[in-house]
Amino acid sequence: MTMTPDPVWHPTTVAPARPTPREELEEMVARWKDANVRAEETGDWATHLGAMYTDDALYRWNIGPNEEFVARGKQEIIDYAVGYQMDGFQGWQYPYDRFLIDEKVGEVVGFWRQIAPVKRDDGTDYVVSGVGGSWFRYGGDFKWSWQRDFFDLGNVMALFAELAADGKLDPVVKKKLHTMATSKELLPGHEPIRKGGGALRKVQQGVAIAKVFLFGK
Repeated sequence: MTMTPDPVWHPTTVAPARPTPREELEEMVARWKDANVRAEETGDWATHLGAMYTDDALYRWNIGPNEEFVARGKQEIIDYAVGYQMDGFQGWQYPYDRFLIDEKVGEVVGFWRQIAPVKRDDGTDYVVSGVGGSWFRYGGDFKWSWQRDFFDLGNVMALFAELAADGKLDPVVKKKLHTMATSKELLPGHEPIRKGGGALRKVQQGVAIAKVFLFGK
């Protein structure tokens, strides 16, 4: 059975496959890694990463069961994905551990970690647990045409909670989390995946799962 690609998940819905010599993709990965290092050193992701996307590139990641971050086009990527969204994360490191390259379709997957710029009192790093990574589609001219990040949101929030309890969570990040929890407006680039639901539906779901946890039914 042939399945239609999910438009939320698959690059073929927005960017055509681009078979590419492996050497060119390896050079793209090398340039990308270098740009990320410079962005971490300066705290300026917009300047160092923004130029590495095509004008019509699409960049997205998930923020829960009915919310996505989506940046459409190079300017939104600069303004939101590597601009606004990275504000408050100056000093964080996102080292890549491995890249997988598929030259037949021009796609790359990179696996990275998220390391906070402060340490615990015992000297260990604050690191997001679980797997983090990015799935890219190459657009030619050493630029990405499509990117989707993936990470364990529960572990990200758990680390934020630990940093907050230890008095080490950046004030800008605190403000963003407060806005997400209290505002009726979504953060820049955030949008719902599906229409419908709303506050009443969330309450119903919360009550239902609470019964499961408390009573097993």
